[in-house]
Amino acid sequence: MEMIDYAKQAISHFKIPQDYSSCTPYGNGHINATFCITYPNEKYIMQAINQNAFKHPEQVISNIARVTEFLRAKREDPRSVMKLIETTDGEKLYRDDDNHFWRVYSFVENSLCLDLPESTEDFRQCAIAFGCFQHDLSTFPAEELFETIPDFHNTPKRYEAFLAALEADAFGRAAEVEKEIKFVKDRVDFYSTLFDAHEKGELPLRVTHNDTKSNNVLLDASTRKALCVIDLDTIMPGFSVNDFGDSIRSGANTAAEDERDLSKVHFNLELFKAYADGFLQGCEGGLTSSEIMLLPEGAKMMTIECGMRFLTDYLSGDTYFRTSRPGQNLDRCRTQFKLVEEMEAAWDDMKESVKKYL
Repeated sequence: MEMIDYAKQAISHFKIPQDYSSCTPYGNGHINATFCITYPNEKYIMQAINQNAFKHPEQVISNIARVTEFLRAKREDPRSVMKLIETTDGEKLYRDDDNHFWRVYSFVENSLCLDLPESTEDFRQCAIAFGCFQHDLSTFPAEELFETIPDFHNTPKRYEAFLAALEADAFGRAAEVEKEIKFVKDRVDFYSTLFDAHEKGELPLRVTHNDTKSNNVLLDASTRKALCVIDLDTIMPGFSVNDFGDSIRSGANTAAEDERDLSKVHFNLELFKAYADGFLQGCEGGLTSSEIMLLPEGAKMMTIECGMRFLTDYLSGDTYFRTSRPGQNLDRCRTQFKLVEEMEAAWDDMKESVKKYL
């Protein structure tokens, strides 16, 4: 049975109307199966949680429910926080007979989601959204959240996983990616930078989103102002600079994440500066001086880590990230490594640009 058939069966287990007009695949996310349930006057988003990525879906939902309830108490616009719909049993999660875990969100009306920013101001508004997210959760006890994916942004551990996949070479792909393998190995001394700073007390643990692409922010469709942070599955304890950095690696790229023509892929320093300005505005002075100075490191770390993860998945047979064509994960890897090279070339400018916020 296809996932859409499972989705249609799951609808009856949630407190939403049953006389829907349509249930269709929605969005282009890499991980979960997502569907839009449409009625004449409203919509809902239904998702099956990917259990290859999230081994304990109930922990994912627990984190989301706690954080969204906390945020809702701070926000006036109900559209500014994702709202989980209860099951008919009063739960936030439904498990079907074939062990798929389903959840439903209210659809955020009059909103706009951009895969890539269409202007510098769009990108800056996404930065404000994630900065506000950071600020509004600054008093939430991060240590009380589940670590739904252990060591998710632990780059040294990601490097170990890469080495294991390389040694196994289960699909015989290592020989064709020798250049990429060398790129990862040549930068091994950098990977512990953020954890070293944390050990020194320079980088505090905070509630972080951990997947801060621009398409995980909704803008108000009328004003194009920051509205709502979405895709909350990876909310966990983490570092603020990682949230910042993941936005840069995805949004300050002049091309698509899986662009095959690397001549189109460039790191846009002006977008980096605009995002830093918006992010720190949203944080409202909540970051420490050491966090601000480590923002460039966060950008480089998340970019090389993501490239490493794409390469690891490619070596392992493309089992984690959703792909639509052969070689897509390798193309994704190569765009990230091109961005890292250009960040390294612009490093002094990146560091200098954040000093003014101290």
